[in-house]
Amino acid sequence: MDLRFILPNLRQLELAGAEVLAAGLTAGEHPPHGVAGLVDWRLCGRVSSLLRSGFATGQVGEVLLLPGKPRLPFDKVILFGTGRPEEFGEEIYRSIVERILATMEGLRARSAVVQLPGRHFSGVTAERAADVVLELAAASTCHDLWTLIEPSEAQRAVTQHMIQERRRVRH
Repeated sequence: MDLRFILPNLRQLELAGAEVLAAGLTAGEHPPHGVAGLVDWRLCGRVSSLLRSGFATGQVGEVLLLPGKPRLPFDKVILFGTGRPEEFGEEIYRSIVERILATMEGLRARSAVVQLPGRHFSGVTAERAADVVLELAAASTCHDLWTLIEPSEAQRAVTQHMIQERRRVRH
């Protein structure tokens, strides 16, 4: 799996080319933050409406599929419940990433734009988040490219970390 990066803003999302956009939906965030908040804005409050009605909660294990087009360039927007930030940890992160990977395989989506779960509230470091994704994706040949939504400093940190890991593995 190859990783690329874009910044967390609507302009970058609109320019990203992929069939699927995946992001976390945090329990208790009304309105939603992170990419889920950008999606909510672009879909005229649809995510907020689903949260208010109780149809969506953001609890761990929840998966919400929304149509992206015509307001977003993605056919599918998938929001994965991350639970509450104070309860979020690596075990929950791993389980959600496994769910994202399985969902992408089920959709036969070889590329996706993804805000990794817990990243918008710093529930996991960017470097650790990328390590876990690559570790879990290594078991499958179904994933070609994920474009991760990260701020500039996290993009640099992950890139530097991956370079160091490649050097470490070679020696």
